[in-house]
Amino acid sequence: MSLMDPLANALNHLSNCERVGKDVAYVQPASKLIGRVFKVMQDKGYMGNFEYIEDGKAGIYKVELTGHINKCGAVRPRYAVKKTEFEKFEKRYLPAKGFGLLIVSTPKGLMTHDEAKSNGLGGRLISYIY
Repeated sequence: MSLMDPLANALNHLSNCERVGKDVAYVQPASKLIGRVFKVMQDKGYMGNFEYIEDGKAGIYKVELTGHINKCGAVRPRYAVKKTEFEKFEKRYLPAKGFGLLIVSTPKGLMTHDEAKSNGLGGRLISYIY
């Protein structure tokens, strides 16, 4: 059976592991997009270190959890967002103003919605976390 959305599966797995209280989560299959999303989450303090483990197939990410994730998920469909439209999606996906992150794919790479606003960039919504 094929996996329809590996990013949504990975973020849902992280959210479930946090809810149960695990210290480490193993996410598979691994991909470049999942790794870049994890890097943004790590930079913002939502999780500890993560490492890629080669298993001869698609690979696995070993993620150290810190207990800072309340909820995270992928945004489907991947909405195109102009630099002036972030407010609408903040209201839709985040619980309060200034609380949580939207991760956006821009021409300059993956970044948070605050960084995209300050750089004057639009892009596609990838995921949310709070």
